[in-house]
Amino acid sequence: MNRSAIVEEARRYVRRELESDRTGHDWPHIARVAALARQLAQAEGADVFVCELAALLHDLADDKIAASEEAGQRQIRGWLEEHGAPKETTAAVLAIIATMSFKGGGGAPMATLEGMVVQDADRLDALGAIGVARTFVYAGARGHKLHDPAVAPRGAMTPAEYRSGDGTAINHFHEKLLKLKDRMNTKAAQALAAERHAFLLRYLEQFAAEWAVGEAYDAPPR
Repeated sequence: MNRSAIVEEARRYVRRELESDRTGHDWPHIARVAALARQLAQAEGADVFVCELAALLHDLADDKIAASEEAGQRQIRGWLEEHGAPKETTAAVLAIIATMSFKGGGGAPMATLEGMVVQDADRLDALGAIGVARTFVYAGARGHKLHDPAVAPRGAMTPAEYRSGDGTAINHFHEKLLKLKDRMNTKAAQALAAERHAFLLRYLEQFAAEWAVGEAYDAPPR
């Protein structure tokens, strides 16, 4: 099977697997990340095939939606082998997927240009207007509060701490999203991230102004 055929089969496969997702890790998310990965790979001179394939398959091993990372990795490896992906491609894709997740921000840096590209593409989709929307979709799916001023954003976290606890949607901006701009790997992604980061700041400013209306009403009478 040639490269184009493998990518096309991957598109169909992932669409089927994630069509019922309601956490913001659905097919439209994957499509955006794959498109961004192709764009960044072309701009940075990375292997477009590896980047696009890893972008398409990456959430199948995400522990936010998969039974476990290990099970997801086995599923991806089996699919790649079944569809005739070269061994070096399979190894590269699995290595990218295993290390690209944020998980509290303490992970090891990506070891290859292709990994940097795919990680940047995924992180870009957590910024801007789409990033805001996905934050609230995920919070709703997990039963998290919209906002609670009494709950401070968490600082440095282990992967287990990042996945646990009853965080709020607004705290997620401070715990992850606002950190992403300065963690982009490639120049092409840095330019896109700056604009999307600025949108997050404007959104949070507007959110705070509107939230204050209810707080003023709820304040004890003088």
